[in-house]
Amino acid sequence: MSDPQFTNTTDPRFTAWRKSTKSGNEGTCVFVAESTDTVAVADSKAGPDAPIVAVDRAAFAAFIGAVKAGTLTA
Repeated sequence: MSDPQFTNTTDPRFTAWRKSTKSGNEGTCVFVAESTDTVAVADSKAGPDAPIVAVDRAAFAAFIGAVKAGTLTA
């Protein structure tokens, strides 16, 4: 399957979506976009108008840091 481009248009702050480097080419990709003070994440398998999760940059940085450190708990 070809690699889809995510083009969510529900929030005009986010126009330049990037695919996660950990996503494959099977049409189920995680995409990320940034605005001045916010980071948005979306899952392309839900289609081009998939819901997005938007958080402030500090919260996203803390989340990524915890993922990399392996300190997230369920």
